[in-house]
Amino acid sequence: MHTFSSALVMARTHAPDNPVACYRLATIGRALKFFERHFPGTLLYSVKTNPDLVVLDELYANGVRNFDVASIVETQMIAERFPGARISYMHPVKNRASIRQAYFEFGVKEFSLDTEEELDKIMTSTDGADDLTLLVRLAVPNLHSEINLSEKFGVSFADAPDLMMQTRKTASRIGICFHVGSQCMNPAAYGIAIGMVGDLIKASGVMIDIIDVGGGFPSVYANMAPPALLDYMQEIVSGFDQLPASDKCELWAEPGRALVAEAGATVARVELRRNDRLYLNDGTHGGLFDAGTPGFVFPVRGVRPRGRFSTKLVPYTLYGPTCDGLDYMKGPFHLPADIREGDYVEIGNTGAYGSCLRTGFNGYGVHDQALLKDEPIMTMYGDRAGRGRAKQARGSTVTAFPRR
Repeated sequence: MHTFSSALVMARTHAPDNPVACYRLATIGRALKFFERHFPGTLLYSVKTNPDLVVLDELYANGVRNFDVASIVETQMIAERFPGARISYMHPVKNRASIRQAYFEFGVKEFSLDTEEELDKIMTSTDGADDLTLLVRLAVPNLHSEINLSEKFGVSFADAPDLMMQTRKTASRIGICFHVGSQCMNPAAYGIAIGMVGDLIKASGVMIDIIDVGGGFPSVYANMAPPALLDYMQEIVSGFDQLPASDKCELWAEPGRALVAEAGATVARVELRRNDRLYLNDGTHGGLFDAGTPGFVFPVRGVRPRGRFSTKLVPYTLYGPTCDGLDYMKGPFHLPADIREGDYVEIGNTGAYGSCLRTGFNGYGVHDQALLKDEPIMTMYGDRAGRGRAKQARGSTVTAFPRR
């Protein structure tokens, strides 16, 4: 994989025919430093967010040793690439063969569940193991998230006390986990969910060993400027301190997007301009899924290998290369007024879910890879507010608050 100082230098040097998945790996270390400084607990990287080996290796090089997996394939990949890493199988619905393989072959002892049926599957598949850490996934409101995850998984609060008591009978350690939804835009969502955990502890009479606040930590996009990440940390710590739990209760989180979104960028070539519509060689069936149905407006900038653009920016709608009408990204994406066929568009913050959702539909899945050394178009880590206004990320400048 070649390294370039910027997407512009890459385009001038190679004029790529394929879309290029680019990585700015330095942003991963920057994001991890923020979480390590402000989250007083254990971080489990959510592998599904971006399982590219270059990303996983960079996370590991920066000290990540705990991984949240959602399949036996992810389990095997982490176990074989990082021997000794701690793997937590946090998908609430698993088949029996994968549970058995995870436990007996890869030494996984941490599982999540949200039904008594799943609890029975775990216990049966591990031959009644007495060394399991089991986390009950509680359904919590997803009112402030861009992608709702509350309807598919999570035990209702009404049914949770019984499930907690059943799990307590078999688990070596027990915890409660939840997910406030992907790209959560309000820190209060975590406080509300942690409050529900406290109510569940009281209702069930079960003292917990772990609370896992899951993922949902946001990144910044052109149409979404979340509150400062520090606000999320303060909300979580404040709620955790008020829980009716012992001093030995552990705090976990499963960040994904907030760690790797800024690390990714997609450079796509303009194949046709039709008024305010640009037809690119990458789209929603490629590395730009979230720009389609969820409607994320990724930050963009024009890249012209030779010559200069007009300084005037105008809004465009983007289309991908396939024959599918769903290969459409409404935007608006503000790009130079004179952009044309043969120019490129750098689409920033595609490091979360862009790579792993890429398909080969219509034969368009082929893409190149490159490393870039410059700064991302937008960042959550570049100014005191953490609101993504800074063009360059220079590391967090917020002041640390006391840890629990």
